[in-house]
Amino acid sequence: MRGSPTPQAMPSAARRTVLAFDFGLERIGVAVGEAAIAAAHPLAPVHARSAGGRLGAIARLVEEWTPAELVVGRPLGADGAPHEMTRRAERFARTLTARFRLPVALVDERYSSQEAERRARAAFGARRAAALARSRALDSLAAALLLEQYFGERRR
Repeated sequence: MRGSPTPQAMPSAARRTVLAFDFGLERIGVAVGEAAIAAAHPLAPVHARSAGGRLGAIARLVEEWTPAELVVGRPLGADGAPHEMTRRAERFARTLTARFRLPVALVDERYSSQEAERRARAAFGARRAAALARSRALDSLAAALLLEQYFGERRR
């Protein structure tokens, strides 16, 4: 995405990079952030239907950004109850832990997609927000919101 930071843009010694994922069956929203400044930026979403395709794309992101940890959104019902997508996201998180040997935190993602859409509407208007939704960029904006939430929870 335009305006996204590059891995080389920050000194490696001062970085504690975190990658976040808004898990979905056909695409996964992706964001990168720096814990020291609690800032998150959406990246291009991962589009892959197979687990192998998803993991290959994520492996390239891990190699590029060299994160210290990963964050995965944990979808829950409005009442906080787990459901089928909760189990799938948790399985995805366990797969990331096993594959990349990095700590993976689960973050409650209730309403993150709605909040991403609300922010897009406020920033760009309804027409542009709808275009972002069609382009699937909102999935990565939701991942950035998850990462900001994670940073906020860690600072408390």
